[in-house]
Amino acid sequence: MLNHPVLVLNQNYEPIHVCQVRRAILLCYQGKAEMLEDGLGLLHTVRLSIPMPSVIRLQHHVRRPRPRHKLTRWEIFHRDDFSCQYCGKKAQPLTIDHVIPRFQGGRHSWENLVAACVPCNRHKAGRTPEQANMKLLKKPGMPEGRPLVVVSHRYQERMHIWQKYLPA
Repeated sequence: MLNHPVLVLNQNYEPIHVCQVRRAILLCYQGKAEMLEDGLGLLHTVRLSIPMPSVIRLQHHVRRPRPRHKLTRWEIFHRDDFSCQYCGKKAQPLTIDHVIPRFQGGRHSWENLVAACVPCNRHKAGRTPEQANMKLLKKPGMPEGRPLVVVSHRYQERMHIWQKYLPA
């Protein structure tokens, strides 16, 4: 019962952590957090019954660094919405394409990598988009920050109460 997950929100309602009921009750008791949702029932002691929180909000804002994305295939596909940046199709399988090929001085960076379908990548081959007479749908760059807390699907299924506090 005390090991159920609890969503912890920053003072500005941004999700920052998932803790256990035991820790959440302690934070609320110490006045460091307030309970927003109590969808888990009651915890009975000898003298009183305490509602078990499922969502708490911290009383003071916790400053934390913005997340920096690692340069991985998954992050590039996610940034490009799993679609080819030359034709716009949501094709499978997708490949990674260097906008300016490496042998022409292109770097392995956010600004030079895009998702491309296999036919577009073959057509472009070792040329720049201008040389291959192709255009990018949008300029590549580093993706915008997302909250650091990643809530597992198993939590989301069990904790439908959390949905209104989590970004889409």
